[in-house]
Amino acid sequence: MFIIFYQSKILYFLMSHSLYPAVLYLQDGTLYRGFSLFKISPIFGEIVFNTGMTGYQEIFSDPSYAGQMVVFTYPEIGNTGLNKHDNESNFIHIKALIARNVSSVSSSWRAQVSLQEYIIQKQIPHIFGLDTRSLTKHLRLFGVTNGMVFDAYYNSEINMFNIQSINNIDLVRKITSRTIYRINRSVFKNLNSFNFINLKVSNINIIPKKYKILVLDLGLKFNILRKLLFLGCSICVVPATCNYNSIFEYNPDGIILSNGPGNPLLAKYAVDTVRRLIKFSNIPIFGICMGHQILNIALGLQTFKLKFGHRGLNHPCGLNKYSEITSQNHGFAVNENAFVNQKLLKIFSLKYLNLNDFTISSTFHKKLPIFSVQYHPEASPGPHDSEYLFEVFIKLINLIDNQK
Repeated sequence: MFIIFYQSKILYFLMSHSLYPAVLYLQDGTLYRGFSLFKISPIFGEIVFNTGMTGYQEIFSDPSYAGQMVVFTYPEIGNTGLNKHDNESNFIHIKALIARNVSSVSSSWRAQVSLQEYIIQKQIPHIFGLDTRSLTKHLRLFGVTNGMVFDAYYNSEINMFNIQSINNIDLVRKITSRTIYRINRSVFKNLNSFNFINLKVSNINIIPKKYKILVLDLGLKFNILRKLLFLGCSICVVPATCNYNSIFEYNPDGIILSNGPGNPLLAKYAVDTVRRLIKFSNIPIFGICMGHQILNIALGLQTFKLKFGHRGLNHPCGLNKYSEITSQNHGFAVNENAFVNQKLLKIFSLKYLNLNDFTISSTFHKKLPIFSVQYHPEASPGPHDSEYLFEVFIKLINLIDNQK
């Protein structure tokens, strides 16, 4: 029965669209054959995999995926279509989409366009019909690698070794905002329709006044802004290249260091700014994902590249018989070797670990009003276990404000 159903879907696909043979070529010489909805010009990128069962629209528009080709391990994507509300930025940031099957049907009342139509309209490089399970196992065994997607009839010589590694590109500088801008509730028309599990409407009463939050845009996701707006904050977004003096002139009550793509060590300008903020400002700081890495580098810790990264919606993080299920998307992590240093242990609290591989998931400073997490408390789609951290951040601001 399944075979008949699958064959009927393929037949519908062939009748509805022209298919073009396509090839995925890995830097180690491994080759996968599949199809595309239009003829693909050669496109290069770092190949990573995401284990989430949903959230493909958010992944397309997440700046943290800049420079990367994303393998979706779930066997079929596109089932719920796409809409204008779920984007995490105004642009498509993935270099290419790699999937087993792209659904030809959108089954959701919120869908405004099918994934197949969207791919064609936006000319998103892609390949489907290949064995994504085999590809994912290959990446897990050998680590993330550069790759190339191209039309099967592309006859020029393939030279993967001339591709610049993503580790050597300052992606934060490429995708950060070029201007300083303010955000208010009118920007997100559907703000009240979002189902914030832990941020109940009644919790807004804990905020004694409208705090000014400055967001350092390292590759900002819209949902961070939605969470802050829901808590009644006034928001100003500044580029990652913004210096200490410019930030201090805004006199913010709190600072968010956003998520972002690439190697944190290349964003030295952001590290230097954060280091000065820590040393001179006494402003509460909350780092998320890339912001977590930047904050910890500024505090004297080191980062390293993971073999195949953490990308998915079900990563357990915790310590001492406590765990939260978190959304993660990163290829670098804070080096735990620093915590054998007794001097660092006196000022740092190692709060949570990733319980899959025991890498550091969050750090809290024992003396200063700063903390950070490697995962995404603003996760959209969920999970929402760590959503409360935005409320913790506001309470920390309130505490510092009362001491002035």
